[in-house]
Amino acid sequence: MTGALAERSLTLPAPSDRSDLSTFLGHVTRLDAAAVVRLRRRAPDHVVAWCETGFDVLATRAVRGSLQPADVTVAADGLRALLAGAGSAPFDPGFAMDSAWRGPVPGERADGFVHVEDIPGPVLVDLAERGVALAREHGGEHGPPTSLLDQTVLTARSADESVDIPMRLVFALNAMKFVPGEDSDDRVRVRLHRSWVRLDARYGSVVRARGASIPLMVTRGR
Repeated sequence: MTGALAERSLTLPAPSDRSDLSTFLGHVTRLDAAAVVRLRRRAPDHVVAWCETGFDVLATRAVRGSLQPADVTVAADGLRALLAGAGSAPFDPGFAMDSAWRGPVPGERADGFVHVEDIPGPVLVDLAERGVALAREHGGEHGPPTSLLDQTVLTARSADESVDIPMRLVFALNAMKFVPGEDSDDRVRVRLHRSWVRLDARYGSVVRARGASIPLMVTRGR
């Protein structure tokens, strides 16, 4: 292993995890061809990928693997291309673009998040499809109107908590294809943090800052 590779490396031993990350990146680059992905080490045996969805919502997916250093940002399309030929050995994830992401992400673990309610996946898929129809009718060249994105489409409740879910979270979840489909019996878990709202689905999660846009700045110089 060269010195540069020893300093920067991503290792995904299982083909299924390489496939999962590649699929995640495919959805991200379909939304934005110039997207960047932030990789963060979670414990010694997991890597968490973070991307911006274009809805002022973050998307995230965890895979089994290791990362050196613990936090690095690279081009999403470049990493996906590297994954196509990657095996179980460590490889350089691509040119570092750490300065392109100058904002925080929430903790990847459930620590600090409380479970509010589980929502049937088909309910969210249906809401997204109806939202897409409205966006086509009322949207412009810059996408869905902000009034539609910020509209509360359902409220999750528990004995102690209540949280409004805006359309932008539903759009992001659907755009990333995290819910299998209308015929699925999957449920999406709504979690609440003092600063974040999180929807956990089978294939990944979407997260948004509570009460305001995400304090995230992503720059693209490519």
